[in-house]
Amino acid sequence: MTPDALATLQHHLLTALNPVTDETRRLFHGRGRVWPGLEHITVDWMQGVVLVSLFKEPLSAELSALTQQLMALTRSPEWQKSQAHTLLLQHRYLPDSSTQCLLGEMVDEWVITEHHLRYKVDFGKKQNSGLFLDMRYGREWVRSQARGKRVLNLFAYTCGFSVAAIAGGADHVVNLDMAKAALNRGRENHRLNGHDLSRVSFLGHDLFKSWAKVTRSGPYDLIIIDPPSFQKGSFMLDKDYQRVLRRLPELLTEDGSVLACMNDPAVGPEFLIQHTAIEAPDLRFEQRLENPPEFPDARIDGGLKALVFKAGGKPRAGWA
Repeated sequence: MTPDALATLQHHLLTALNPVTDETRRLFHGRGRVWPGLEHITVDWMQGVVLVSLFKEPLSAELSALTQQLMALTRSPEWQKSQAHTLLLQHRYLPDSSTQCLLGEMVDEWVITEHHLRYKVDFGKKQNSGLFLDMRYGREWVRSQARGKRVLNLFAYTCGFSVAAIAGGADHVVNLDMAKAALNRGRENHRLNGHDLSRVSFLGHDLFKSWAKVTRSGPYDLIIIDPPSFQKGSFMLDKDYQRVLRRLPELLTEDGSVLACMNDPAVGPEFLIQHTAIEAPDLRFEQRLENPPEFPDARIDGGLKALVFKAGGKPRAGWA
Protein backbone atom coordinates (compact mmCIF):
# COMPACT_ATOMS: atom_id res chain seq x y z
CA MET A 1 0.00 0.00 0.00
CA THR A 2 1.82 3.03 -1.29
CA PRO A 3 0.96 6.59 -0.25
CA ASP A 4 -0.73 7.04 -3.64
CA ALA A 5 -2.84 3.91 -3.11
CA LEU A 6 -3.91 5.08 0.34
CA ALA A 7 -4.81 8.49 -1.08
CA THR A 8 -6.99 6.71 -3.66
CA LEU A 9 -8.70 4.75 -0.88
CA GLN A 10 -9.30 7.91 1.13
CA HIS A 11 -10.81 9.67 -1.89
CA HIS A 12 -13.22 6.80 -2.53
CA LEU A 13 -14.31 6.64 1.09
CA LEU A 14 -14.89 10.38 1.38
CA THR A 15 -16.96 10.26 -1.81
CA ALA A 16 -18.95 7.21 -0.67
CA LEU A 17 -19.76 8.85 2.67
CA ASN A 18 -21.04 12.06 1.08
CA PRO A 19 -23.87 11.32 1.29
CA VAL A 20 -23.88 7.81 2.68
CA THR A 21 -26.64 5.41 1.66
CA ASP A 22 -29.51 4.71 4.05
CA GLU A 23 -28.92 0.95 3.79
CA THR A 24 -25.93 -1.36 4.02
CA ARG A 25 -23.52 -1.15 1.07
CA ARG A 26 -19.92 -1.80 0.18
CA LEU A 27 -18.03 1.49 0.19
CA PHE A 28 -14.83 0.22 -1.40
CA HIS A 29 -14.10 -3.04 -3.21
CA GLY A 30 -10.40 -3.48 -3.76
CA ARG A 31 -10.69 -7.20 -4.44
CA GLY A 32 -11.89 -6.49 -7.97
CA ARG A 33 -8.28 -5.54 -8.77
CA VAL A 34 -9.30 -2.20 -10.28
CA TRP A 35 -7.02 -0.10 -8.05
CA PRO A 36 -3.37 -1.25 -7.85
CA GLY A 37 -2.05 -1.64 -4.33
CA LEU A 38 -5.53 -1.99 -2.80
CA GLU A 39 -6.39 -5.52 -4.00
CA HIS A 40 -6.70 -6.90 -0.49
CA ILE A 41 -8.93 -4.25 1.10
CA THR A 42 -12.69 -3.90 1.34
CA VAL A 43 -14.73 -1.36 3.30
CA ASP A 44 -18.39 -1.87 4.18
CA TRP A 45 -20.99 0.54 5.48
CA MET A 46 -22.97 -1.29 8.15
CA GLN A 47 -25.20 1.64 9.06
CA GLY A 48 -23.16 3.36 11.73
CA VAL A 49 -20.40 0.77 11.75
CA VAL A 50 -17.64 0.98 9.14
CA LEU A 51 -15.95 -2.39 8.65
CA VAL A 52 -12.54 -2.44 6.96
CA SER A 53 -11.31 -5.92 6.01
CA LEU A 54 -7.74 -6.87 5.13
CA PHE A 55 -7.37 -10.12 3.17
CA LYS A 56 -3.55 -10.18 3.13
CA GLU A 57 -1.11 -9.40 5.91
CA PRO A 58 0.41 -5.94 5.33
CA LEU A 59 3.89 -4.86 6.27
CA SER A 60 4.10 -3.19 9.67
CA ALA A 61 4.69 0.22 8.08
CA GLU A 62 1.76 -0.30 5.71
CA LEU A 63 -0.59 -1.23 8.54
CA SER A 64 0.50 1.83 10.50
CA ALA A 65 -0.06 4.11 7.50
CA LEU A 66 -3.48 2.57 6.80
CA THR A 67 -4.54 2.98 10.42
CA GLN A 68 -3.47 6.63 10.43
CA GLN A 69 -5.38 7.23 7.19
CA LEU A 70 -8.52 5.62 8.60
CA MET A 71 -8.32 7.67 11.78
CA ALA A 72 -7.95 10.81 9.67
CA LEU A 73 -11.13 9.74 7.87
CA THR A 74 -13.02 9.73 11.19
CA ARG A 75 -12.12 13.41 11.70
CA SER A 76 -13.52 14.45 8.30
CA PRO A 77 -16.81 16.36 7.83
CA GLU A 78 -18.01 13.47 5.64
CA TRP A 79 -17.60 10.99 8.51
CA GLN A 80 -19.34 13.30 10.96
CA LYS A 81 -22.23 13.89 8.58
CA SER A 82 -22.68 10.14 8.03
CA GLN A 83 -23.22 9.67 11.80
CA ALA A 84 -20.84 6.72 11.80
CA HIS A 85 -19.87 5.84 15.35
CA THR A 86 -17.68 2.72 15.09
CA LEU A 87 -14.64 1.84 12.97
CA LEU A 88 -13.54 -1.81 12.85
CA LEU A 89 -10.48 -3.33 11.20
CA GLN A 90 -10.76 -7.06 10.51
CA HIS A 91 -7.64 -9.10 9.78
CA ARG A 92 -9.18 -11.70 7.47
CA TYR A 93 -5.80 -13.26 6.70
CA LEU A 94 -5.48 -14.54 10.28
CA PRO A 95 -6.95 -17.94 11.22
CA ASP A 96 -9.35 -16.33 13.69
CA SER A 97 -10.04 -13.27 11.49
CA SER A 98 -9.54 -11.09 14.56
CA THR A 99 -11.09 -7.63 14.55
CA GLN A 100 -9.72 -4.41 16.06
CA CYS A 101 -11.94 -1.59 17.19
CA LEU A 102 -10.23 1.63 16.08
CA LEU A 103 -13.05 3.95 17.12
CA GLY A 104 -16.10 3.58 19.32
CA GLU A 105 -16.98 0.40 21.21
CA MET A 106 -16.64 -3.13 19.88
CA VAL A 107 -19.91 -4.37 18.39
CA ASP A 108 -20.47 -8.12 18.46
CA GLU A 109 -23.91 -8.23 16.83
CA TRP A 110 -25.65 -5.64 14.72
CA VAL A 111 -28.82 -5.36 12.66
CA ILE A 112 -28.56 -4.00 9.13
CA THR A 113 -31.11 -3.41 6.40
CA GLU A 114 -31.11 -4.16 2.70
CA HIS A 115 -34.09 -3.46 0.44
CA HIS A 116 -36.06 -2.67 3.64
CA LEU A 117 -35.38 -6.16 5.05
CA ARG A 118 -33.48 -6.68 8.31
CA TYR A 119 -30.55 -9.03 8.91
CA LYS A 120 -28.41 -9.68 11.97
CA VAL A 121 -24.65 -9.73 11.40
CA ASP A 122 -21.61 -10.53 13.55
CA PHE A 123 -18.37 -8.63 14.01
CA GLY A 124 -15.25 -10.13 15.53
CA LYS A 125 -16.60 -13.65 15.86
CA LYS A 126 -16.51 -15.22 12.42
CA GLN A 127 -14.72 -14.76 9.12
CA ASN A 128 -17.91 -13.57 7.40
CA SER A 129 -20.38 -11.18 8.99
CA GLY A 130 -23.47 -13.12 7.89
CA LEU A 131 -24.64 -11.42 4.68
CA PHE A 132 -22.75 -11.37 1.38
CA LEU A 133 -23.30 -7.86 0.06
CA ASP A 134 -22.41 -8.67 -3.55
CA MET A 135 -25.54 -10.86 -3.74
CA ARG A 136 -27.84 -7.86 -3.28
CA TYR A 137 -29.28 -8.04 -6.80
CA GLY A 138 -29.70 -11.81 -6.47
CA ARG A 139 -31.83 -11.40 -3.36
CA GLU A 140 -33.88 -8.70 -5.09
CA TRP A 141 -34.41 -11.01 -8.08
CA VAL A 142 -35.58 -13.85 -5.82
CA ARG A 143 -37.96 -11.51 -4.04
CA SER A 144 -39.44 -10.40 -7.38
CA GLN A 145 -39.91 -14.00 -8.56
CA ALA A 146 -41.13 -15.70 -5.38
CA ARG A 147 -44.85 -14.96 -5.15
CA GLY A 148 -46.90 -18.13 -4.73
CA LYS A 149 -43.89 -20.40 -5.22
CA ARG A 150 -42.24 -23.24 -3.35
CA VAL A 151 -38.55 -22.42 -3.02
CA LEU A 152 -35.52 -24.59 -2.28
CA ASN A 153 -32.52 -22.69 -0.93
CA LEU A 154 -29.40 -24.89 -1.07
CA PHE A 155 -26.27 -23.95 0.90
CA ALA A 156 -28.58 -21.51 2.66
CA TYR A 157 -26.04 -20.05 5.14
CA THR A 158 -27.99 -17.43 7.17
CA CYS A 159 -31.00 -17.63 4.84
CA GLY A 160 -30.76 -14.25 3.11
CA PHE A 161 -32.45 -15.67 0.00
CA SER A 162 -35.16 -17.21 2.18
CA VAL A 163 -35.91 -13.88 3.86
CA ALA A 164 -36.18 -12.24 0.44
CA ALA A 165 -38.40 -15.04 -0.89
CA ILE A 166 -40.86 -14.89 2.01
CA ALA A 167 -40.94 -11.09 1.72
CA GLY A 168 -41.80 -11.60 -1.94
CA GLY A 169 -44.77 -13.83 -1.12
CA ALA A 170 -43.34 -17.35 -1.44
CA ASP A 171 -45.68 -20.09 -0.22
CA HIS A 172 -42.87 -22.03 1.42
CA VAL A 173 -39.07 -22.03 1.54
CA VAL A 174 -36.89 -25.03 2.39
CA ASN A 175 -33.40 -24.02 3.56
CA LEU A 176 -30.61 -26.59 3.66
CA ASP A 177 -27.15 -26.07 5.13
CA MET A 178 -24.91 -28.37 7.14
CA ALA A 179 -24.05 -25.47 9.51
CA LYS A 180 -26.87 -25.50 12.03
CA ALA A 181 -25.63 -22.33 13.70
CA ALA A 182 -26.03 -20.48 10.39
CA LEU A 183 -29.58 -21.80 10.06
CA ASN A 184 -30.34 -20.62 13.59
CA ARG A 185 -29.27 -17.16 12.50
CA GLY A 186 -31.59 -17.62 9.51
CA ARG A 187 -34.48 -18.17 11.92
CA GLU A 188 -33.52 -14.96 13.70
CA ASN A 189 -33.45 -13.09 10.40
CA HIS A 190 -36.96 -14.25 9.58
CA ARG A 191 -38.18 -13.26 13.04
CA LEU A 192 -36.58 -9.83 12.63
CA ASN A 193 -38.86 -9.31 9.64
CA GLY A 194 -41.99 -10.65 11.32
CA HIS A 195 -42.24 -13.66 9.02
CA ASP A 196 -44.48 -16.67 9.62
CA LEU A 197 -42.01 -19.48 10.37
CA SER A 198 -44.59 -22.13 9.49
CA ARG A 199 -43.79 -21.19 5.87
CA VAL A 200 -40.06 -21.85 6.34
CA SER A 201 -38.18 -25.13 6.88
CA PHE A 202 -34.60 -25.48 8.08
CA LEU A 203 -32.66 -28.67 7.30
CA GLY A 204 -29.27 -28.89 9.00
CA HIS A 205 -27.82 -31.66 6.83
CA ASP A 206 -25.11 -32.48 4.34
CA LEU A 207 -26.86 -32.12 0.99
CA PHE A 208 -25.13 -35.10 -0.58
CA LYS A 209 -26.38 -37.38 2.20
CA SER A 210 -29.87 -35.88 2.35
CA TRP A 211 -31.47 -36.00 -1.09
CA ALA A 212 -34.51 -37.85 0.29
CA LYS A 213 -35.17 -35.04 2.76
CA VAL A 214 -34.83 -32.46 -0.02
CA THR A 215 -37.18 -34.24 -2.42
CA ARG A 216 -39.79 -34.87 0.27
CA SER A 217 -40.91 -31.23 0.14
CA GLY A 218 -40.68 -30.92 -3.65
CA PRO A 219 -41.16 -30.32 -6.43
CA TYR A 220 -40.00 -26.70 -6.31
CA ASP A 221 -40.86 -23.74 -8.50
CA LEU A 222 -37.56 -22.01 -7.72
CA ILE A 223 -34.23 -23.50 -6.67
CA ILE A 224 -31.30 -21.41 -5.47
CA ILE A 225 -27.77 -22.86 -5.47
CA ASP A 226 -25.13 -20.70 -3.80
CA PRO A 227 -22.32 -22.96 -2.58
CA PRO A 228 -18.87 -22.02 -1.32
CA SER A 229 -16.16 -22.34 -3.95
CA PHE A 230 -14.34 -24.69 -1.60
CA GLN A 231 -15.19 -26.03 1.82
CA LYS A 232 -12.91 -28.75 3.11
CA GLY A 233 -14.73 -32.03 3.52
CA SER A 234 -18.05 -30.83 2.09
CA PHE A 235 -17.82 -29.04 -1.27
CA MET A 236 -15.41 -28.65 -4.17
CA LEU A 237 -16.76 -26.47 -6.97
CA ASP A 238 -15.12 -28.31 -9.86
CA LYS A 239 -16.40 -31.70 -8.69
CA ASP A 240 -19.53 -31.28 -6.61
CA TYR A 241 -21.49 -28.65 -8.54
CA GLN A 242 -22.21 -31.22 -11.25
CA ARG A 243 -23.67 -33.55 -8.62
CA VAL A 244 -26.20 -30.86 -7.71
CA LEU A 245 -27.01 -29.91 -11.30
CA ARG A 246 -27.89 -33.47 -12.34
CA ARG A 247 -30.57 -33.60 -9.63
CA LEU A 248 -32.37 -30.48 -10.80
CA PRO A 249 -34.76 -32.04 -13.35
CA GLU A 250 -36.32 -34.23 -10.64
CA LEU A 251 -36.58 -31.39 -8.14
CA LEU A 252 -38.08 -28.71 -10.40
CA THR A 253 -41.63 -28.21 -11.55
CA GLU A 254 -42.00 -28.36 -15.33
CA ASP A 255 -41.77 -24.57 -15.65
CA GLY A 256 -39.46 -23.99 -12.65
CA SER A 257 -36.45 -21.67 -12.45
CA VAL A 258 -32.94 -22.04 -11.05
CA LEU A 259 -30.60 -19.35 -9.76
CA ALA A 260 -27.13 -20.93 -9.85
CA CYS A 261 -24.30 -18.91 -8.29
CA MET A 262 -20.54 -19.10 -7.85
CA ASN A 263 -17.88 -16.64 -6.77
CA ASP A 264 -14.55 -18.15 -7.77
CA PRO A 265 -12.67 -15.41 -9.69
CA ALA A 266 -10.81 -18.08 -11.68
CA VAL A 267 -13.99 -19.73 -13.02
CA GLY A 268 -16.21 -18.01 -15.58
CA PRO A 269 -19.95 -18.42 -16.19
CA GLU A 270 -19.34 -20.88 -19.02
CA PHE A 271 -18.57 -23.48 -16.33
CA LEU A 272 -22.18 -23.43 -15.14
CA ILE A 273 -23.68 -23.06 -18.62
CA GLN A 274 -21.75 -26.00 -20.03
CA HIS A 275 -22.25 -28.32 -17.08
CA THR A 276 -25.96 -27.51 -16.84
CA ALA A 277 -26.35 -28.40 -20.52
CA ILE A 278 -24.72 -31.76 -19.79
CA GLU A 279 -26.26 -32.63 -16.43
CA ALA A 280 -29.71 -31.02 -16.83
CA PRO A 281 -30.35 -30.65 -20.60
CA ASP A 282 -33.99 -29.69 -20.05
CA LEU A 283 -32.83 -26.41 -18.52
CA ARG A 284 -32.08 -23.44 -20.74
CA PHE A 285 -29.83 -20.53 -19.79
CA GLU A 286 -31.78 -17.25 -19.61
CA GLN A 287 -29.56 -14.52 -18.16
CA ARG A 288 -26.71 -13.56 -15.90
CA LEU A 289 -27.76 -11.11 -13.23
CA GLU A 290 -25.72 -7.93 -13.04
CA ASN A 291 -23.52 -7.35 -10.03
CA PRO A 292 -24.06 -4.22 -7.94
CA PRO A 293 -22.03 -1.25 -9.20
CA GLU A 294 -20.15 -0.99 -5.92
CA PHE A 295 -18.39 -4.28 -6.84
CA PRO A 296 -16.32 -3.29 -9.90
CA ASP A 297 -13.97 -5.93 -11.30
CA ALA A 298 -11.09 -5.67 -13.73
CA ARG A 299 -12.36 -8.87 -15.39
CA ILE A 300 -15.98 -9.21 -16.45
CA ASP A 301 -15.96 -12.81 -15.22
CA GLY A 302 -13.87 -12.15 -12.12
CA GLY A 303 -16.62 -11.41 -9.61
CA LEU A 304 -19.87 -13.05 -8.64
CA LYS A 305 -21.65 -15.13 -11.26
CA ALA A 306 -25.42 -15.46 -10.68
CA LEU A 307 -27.08 -17.27 -13.60
CA VAL A 308 -30.77 -17.89 -14.22
CA PHE A 309 -31.92 -21.11 -15.89
CA LYS A 310 -35.47 -22.07 -16.85
CA ALA A 311 -36.98 -25.53 -17.19
CA GLY A 312 -38.07 -26.27 -20.72
CA GLY A 313 -39.92 -29.54 -20.27
CA LYS A 314 -41.34 -32.00 -17.80
CA PRO A 315 -39.12 -33.34 -15.01
CA ARG A 316 -37.48 -36.68 -15.72
CA ALA A 317 -38.80 -39.71 -13.89
CA GLY A 318 -36.47 -41.51 -11.49
CA TRP A 319 -33.03 -40.62 -10.25
CA ALA A 320 -30.09 -40.08 -12.55
